[in-house]
Amino acid sequence: MSESPDFVTLPDLACRSLGSGVPYANDELFAERENLIKPEPAVFSTEDFGHKGKVYDGWETRRRREPGHDFAVVRFGAPGIVRGVVIDTAWFKGNYPPFASVEATSAEGYPSPAELERADWQTIVERSPLRGDSENSFPVAAGQRFTHVRLSIYPDGGVARFRVHGEVVPDPRLLPDTFDLAAAEHGAQVVDCSDMFYSSPTNLIMPGRARIMGDGWENARRRDDANDFVTFALAGPGTVTMAELDTSHFVGNAPGWASLRGIDARSASLEESRFWSELLPLTRLQPDTPHRFRLGAHRPMTHIRMDVFPDGGLARVRLYGSMDPAQRRVISLRWFNALPETHARAVIAQHADDEHAAKLAASRPFTDAAALPDAILAVFR
Repeated sequence: MSESPDFVTLPDLACRSLGSGVPYANDELFAERENLIKPEPAVFSTEDFGHKGKVYDGWETRRRREPGHDFAVVRFGAPGIVRGVVIDTAWFKGNYPPFASVEATSAEGYPSPAELERADWQTIVERSPLRGDSENSFPVAAGQRFTHVRLSIYPDGGVARFRVHGEVVPDPRLLPDTFDLAAAEHGAQVVDCSDMFYSSPTNLIMPGRARIMGDGWENARRRDDANDFVTFALAGPGTVTMAELDTSHFVGNAPGWASLRGIDARSASLEESRFWSELLPLTRLQPDTPHRFRLGAHRPMTHIRMDVFPDGGLARVRLYGSMDPAQRRVISLRWFNALPETHARAVIAQHADDEHAAKLAASRPFTDAAALPDAILAVFR
């Protein structure tokens, strides 16, 4: 275990903000399972009691009087490759589970709790000891794309938050021709930022509209001649044709101006400014306003940098565009190779018989989509 592992900088695939849910827990008598995936840290009040006892901001089961253990199933809002988990027992001191384990599975469509119970689960964190009132961190080396995880606690107790950090791997069959290339749910990430004093720049690429100013990105007030910026790694190389810079809720602290530049890092270094192309020249922004702009330099980019002048916050950034067919095949192949075997077979079985499906699934990883049958290539658009 590590106190501050590198994987926590990756998106939390299990976060409610990405559309995740907790479809089932075998027990939640003291505190609801949905608390596990709240984006904010757990809070505690010494005065907060209910008719079942102390109220905790987490998931808490009753004291077991029979053999067995408790568990909760989390559905990812953005399926992906898990790199590490954090089992946070904040505020649970005399009632935390002494041990926990984590399993994962990948399912086609939207399975019910009963269907998930029959799924093929793979252990990604072996049964391990936990500390109370602590962030218990565990790296994961499975390397496969999962849609659900199951947190098991032994034998019972309470967990405040459950974070599952990893790389989003979107299902290419669900990506339209034009989509938000900067969306976290599509696999985009924030890779650089000048300042995040008040709130994280990752909020900029989360789904939905910001509810309050704290749902966006806000930097400190500048007292020099420089400016603030955020750099986004797109979901894949693509041509960005429209941007939305949303300053909703930022009234006295919105940027005065903003600009956008892009680069194709497949053939140029992010560190060399001469390779960056202007997409949106320095443009005035208004407070509390969603701004939409058509962009220039219509060629594929891998990264976009937004500069704000001189400082100030935004609620959301959307960068709409498309990928060329060759690039869509690249991300489709990554998705297909990352599927656990049972899920890969289920995908292929829609286009081939069971024997052929089993053979193709076992032959992965493929390095070239052209090696696949035409029926499967159709999945890759």
